[in-house]
Amino acid sequence: MSAYDDVVISELDTLAVVLHQPRTLRLDPLRVCAPGAADVAVQVAWSGISTGTERLLWDGRMPAFPGMGYPLVPGYESVGEVVHAGPEAGLRVGDSVFVPGSNCFGSVRGLFGGASRRVVLPAARALRIDPALRERGVLFALAATALHALRACAEPVDLIVGHGTLGRLLARLALLEGAQPVVWETDPKRRGGAPGYAVVDPATDERRGLRSVIDASGDAGLLDALIARLAPGGGLVLAGFYEQPLSFQFAPAFMRELRLRVAAQWQPDDLAAVRALVDSGRLDLDGLITHQRAAGEAPQAYATAFGDPDCLKMVLDWRACP
Repeated sequence: MSAYDDVVISELDTLAVVLHQPRTLRLDPLRVCAPGAADVAVQVAWSGISTGTERLLWDGRMPAFPGMGYPLVPGYESVGEVVHAGPEAGLRVGDSVFVPGSNCFGSVRGLFGGASRRVVLPAARALRIDPALRERGVLFALAATALHALRACAEPVDLIVGHGTLGRLLARLALLEGAQPVVWETDPKRRGGAPGYAVVDPATDERRGLRSVIDASGDAGLLDALIARLAPGGGLVLAGFYEQPLSFQFAPAFMRELRLRVAAQWQPDDLAAVRALVDSGRLDLDGLITHQRAAGEAPQAYATAFGDPDCLKMVLDWRACP
């Protein structure tokens, strides 16, 4: 039995990343609510920083979203160990789990509530994973997001826009489905790390008649350029997070009878499918985490994650925190 097991039956203390207002972030002590019969308490070892939604929270540019408001605990990419499991939880103390966030901090909002040393959440939301994955387990959320977007495509994807972490996972998963995608990337520094597929400057790609395109860039200004590349009946899936209103010229979309899909948040079956692919060795998560900082250096870590173009994925290491 964990040393924490008796303690967390009541409330417990934690250290968490708290955004008090845009660009004002600290590591603060908080009180975590008591777990119920179907809940688990998890001691987090690593949490990832999202350069999409979390950047918008950091900048104060997040569109209206359920649970939005400050102060808040961000983060939906955490990995840790179960330190208490309720009698109806279905997980055991000592299990290694992926945590997609929590909402257990009382008056401090949990959007998405994973960047904390300890969290409490329904056991049904925690996914048991191989402990040998260590910090790479934080990538399950993005991998599930990528798989969900690919499942929104009616045909094998021809073009992926953006070679960040999400774009790389999209390409790796597309290869597993038999596709041969090309990835567009405007930053020359990000064109490496592409096993089995091509990453090119968009200006050098003259292809037309594409059947299936996924945009992972979040750039609202690309729609007309992407629609112009499509074949009649071609499909465009939006897999980024767009802060600006989306618009496009109607006539080219009309002439192509555009199929437009928005890929929403991943679902539990996407997460389970990613675990199966990782466990089987088919999906490789190596080479995607480029930076790590101790959780006590969270302000510097967030600044690097959002400001350093060489940073694909920043991970906070919580293991030295009490």
